[in-house]
Amino acid sequence: MEFTAAQIAGILNGEVIGNPDAKVSALAKIEEGHEGALSFLSNSKYEPYIYTTGSSICIVNQTFSAQQALPQSLTLIKVSDAYACFAQLLALYDSMNKKEAVIEQPCFIHDSAQIGANVYIGAFAYIGANVKIADNCQIHPHVVLQENVKIGDSSTVYPNVSIYKDCHVGSNCIIHAGTVIGSDGFGFAPDEHGIYSKIPQIGNVIIEDDVEIGSNCSIDRATMGSTYIRKGVKIDNLCQIAHNVDIDEHTAMAAQVGIAGSAKIGKHVMIGGQTGIAGHLNVAAYTKIVAQSGIPSTVKKAETLMGTPAIPINDFKRAHIGFRKLPGLIKKVQELETEIKELLKNKEA
Repeated sequence: MEFTAAQIAGILNGEVIGNPDAKVSALAKIEEGHEGALSFLSNSKYEPYIYTTGSSICIVNQTFSAQQALPQSLTLIKVSDAYACFAQLLALYDSMNKKEAVIEQPCFIHDSAQIGANVYIGAFAYIGANVKIADNCQIHPHVVLQENVKIGDSSTVYPNVSIYKDCHVGSNCIIHAGTVIGSDGFGFAPDEHGIYSKIPQIGNVIIEDDVEIGSNCSIDRATMGSTYIRKGVKIDNLCQIAHNVDIDEHTAMAAQVGIAGSAKIGKHVMIGGQTGIAGHLNVAAYTKIVAQSGIPSTVKKAETLMGTPAIPINDFKRAHIGFRKLPGLIKKVQELETEIKELLKNKEA
C-alpha cells in the first residue's frame, strides 16, 4: 500500500518538511534507503546517512537540524520521538499483514471447541476438545491446541507451536514458531537403588495478557497449581522455564535463559542471555542480570548483577581486574621463590 507524507504525519501527529504528497510503499533502514521507501533517524550515529539516503521520506526528531544539504528528493516528518513513532508505523504495517479470517483445510477442530469471530486457523492445525479461541486470533499451520486450552482475544500463535492440555494464553499475546507450552516439568524421584520414577505433572501454564514468547522456547506445566507468565513479560528465543516458575509483570529475558523450578522472578527484571537461575529462590523486582551470569540464591534487593555466582557488577569489575593480573602475580611469586632459594643456598654455603 502507498502512503503520502501528509497521511503519515497525520497518523504520527508530525510536521511535514518538504513535499506533503511524497509517496512511500516500503520501509528501509536509512543507510539502505531507496525511492519510495520510508526511513527514520533517531540515533546521531546514523546522521551522516541522511545526507546521502535514497529514501523518499524520513522520520526525524523535532530537535533535528540539518548540518548540510539534504537530498532534494527527501521529505522529512518531524515528531517528538522518531524511534517510537517508527515503531508505531511498524505495528500498523504488521497489523495490515495479518491473515484473512478463514479456516484452511485440512485441519481438525473438535465439535466441542469454541471459535470466536474473525479467526484465522491455518492448514493442519489441531484444535482439541473444549478449546476456546477468542475473537481476532491467528492460529497458524501445524499448531496443536490440546483439550481445554484457552486463547485470549487478538493473540497470534505461529506455526508448529504445541500448547498442552488445560493451559491458558491471554489476550494480545504472540507465541513464535516451535515453542512448547505445558510440557511436563522435570520431576523424578529416585528410589533406594537410584532408579528414577516419574512424578506426574498435573498443573498447567497460565500466560497473562500482552506476553510475547520467542521461537523454540519450553515452558513447563506445574507439578501442581500453575506456572505463571504474568502480564507484559517478554521472552526471547530458546529459553527454558521450568515447572511452577512465576515470572512477574513486564520482566524481559534474552535468548537461552534457563530458570529452574519454583523460582519467582519479580516485576521489571531484565535478564541477559544465557543466564542460569537456580530453583526455589526469589529475584527482587527491577533487578538487572548481565548475560552469562549464574544466580544460585535469592536476590533480596534490586541491583545489577554479573558473574557466576553473580555479584554486584562493580564488585565483579574490580575482581576481574585482579583476575587479569594473576599471570603477572604468579610469575612474580615464582621469581621470588627462586630468589629465596638462592638466598637460602648461599646462606647455607
